[in-house]
Amino acid sequence: MDDKKYLRLAVEQAKESVNQGGFPAGAVVIKNDKVISKGVSLGFKLNDPTSHAETASIRQACKELQSTDLSGSTLYASLQPCLMCFSVANWAGITRIVFGYKKTEKMVKKGYYEGMTDIYQVNKENNRQVEIEYLPDFEQEMLKLVKDWEEKNAKQ
Repeated sequence: MDDKKYLRLAVEQAKESVNQGGFPAGAVVIKNDKVISKGVSLGFKLNDPTSHAETASIRQACKELQSTDLSGSTLYASLQPCLMCFSVANWAGITRIVFGYKKTEKMVKKGYYEGMTDIYQVNKENNRQVEIEYLPDFEQEMLKLVKDWEEKNAKQ
């Protein structure tokens, strides 16, 4: 699989999320080198705190495959998944998570994450481990997207 190619799709979904009035996060689920689903983060817009890009893409993938078992799938996320999204991926049987921008204390203070919970540590304690990879190739692009989104929303 071409991780950079699929992470690029997640970054494009983050841009689409902003275009739709959502938070700058995007995700895609890939299985057998095929895009199964895409997700954007519209939780605030939909009044649904669970509607993060990752959970949206996992829900759609389950519907597409008519299964709650996404074993063998990879979740590509523009930002490091929060604890909820990581847990949903784990429950869905996602085999791998690849993300492009690490959570920071500053992002936690702004309320973008539930806290500094370490998904790597949680993963170690789970019955089934998910392979988690950080791929920084699009980190600067994501940083700019988040900053632009913050500036736009500060003016409103």
